[in-house]
Amino acid sequence: MAAIRAAAPSHRGDALSARQRLVYVLVLGALTALGPFTIDLYLPAFPMLETELGVSASAVQLTLTGTMIGFGLGQLIVGPWSDKVGRKLPLILATLVHILACVGAAMASDIFVLGGFRLLQGFGAAAGGVVAMAMVRDLFGGKPLVKMLSRLALVNGLAPVLAPVIGSQLLLVTDWRGIFWVLAAYGAVVVLAVWLWIVETRPKADRALSAHSTVGARFKAVLSDRVFVGTAIVGGMVFTGLFAYLSASTFLFQQVHGFTPQEYGLLFGANSIGVIIGVQTSSRLIRTVIGPQWILAITTAMMAFLGIAIMVLDATGAGLWGTIIPLWFFITMCGFSFPCVQVIALNGHGQEAGTAASLLGATNFGLAGIISPLIGMLGVSTALPMGAVMTVTSLIAIAALWWIVRPRTVPALSA
Repeated sequence: MAAIRAAAPSHRGDALSARQRLVYVLVLGALTALGPFTIDLYLPAFPMLETELGVSASAVQLTLTGTMIGFGLGQLIVGPWSDKVGRKLPLILATLVHILACVGAAMASDIFVLGGFRLLQGFGAAAGGVVAMAMVRDLFGGKPLVKMLSRLALVNGLAPVLAPVIGSQLLLVTDWRGIFWVLAAYGAVVVLAVWLWIVETRPKADRALSAHSTVGARFKAVLSDRVFVGTAIVGGMVFTGLFAYLSASTFLFQQVHGFTPQEYGLLFGANSIGVIIGVQTSSRLIRTVIGPQWILAITTAMMAFLGIAIMVLDATGAGLWGTIIPLWFFITMCGFSFPCVQVIALNGHGQEAGTAASLLGATNFGLAGIISPLIGMLGVSTALPMGAVMTVTSLIAIAALWWIVRPRTVPALSA
């Protein structure tokens, strides 16, 4: 893929052939999916874990929280490191940590050992999402960046909702330990693909020319950008709203509404259609019609309304359909939001793309990891706690968009 090194195009990725772009979409998409799969693939096994290990639902949810915290911390380390030493080395080493942690989780004897390995899994999987986004920013800018990020946003949005579908099917042939063996194999395939087909997108010359040569300088450049900070808060709140659903739904639909693991997986499959619609429609609108900040203005308002609708319908006894229908539209609005957040946050930070992507990811998973356990504490016998968290996070996103980002001040995307 020597074409990447060509100097004629304004961005390296402009010189890639259609076949080369497809390779990057597939491999970087697989990298992006590693984190969400690590976090969500075992969601359908939560009741099984609760029974086999003899622990409470909230204790099982804490293993999910540990994974997200590890994922957030890992991104804060791997992202800036990849700006300094290049993308491939941190990616390969961190993913190897993920593989070893998966093996450890598969052999865990109690909830505490499992929680420790889940933390390491999250840390190791962190490289996939942050480095994939940084690689895309290395290669593209402006509206071509929108197109490539939309592909990653689709994977990033689909993976959390498809993972439980796959996990529920795996439970037909294996137990929760088998899910971790599958994750270890997936990580091994990803490492091999990166080794064989992905070239370094941040060569030594670019690292030497960077205006921000130290980690502190790169963090300062990103965190002093008001638009980035506000967008990161918006993205974190949107993701936390989605994660409120992910962490509560396995108990709500299987234990309260009596779904089997496979029926639960089908529900997630139906919701994934909403993510596809949202991501693809949003990315097309960004490239042709409207700025991403204005799409966020609409989606965050809709999410607040839908969160309130879930609470009201649950309180008035609307039953299963009173939860499922507004929930589908809420998840669709999340799909609309994902590419907008990534484009606004990364477009102005080409020289410190790894640092910017790491802060964006750490905000997403850190906030979700801190806030989502509140649902377990409030109880999962009704949809009310889930709807309440969705509503509050949406209102915070609205405030951050209008008071910090300030949509009218966001620069237009270049062609």
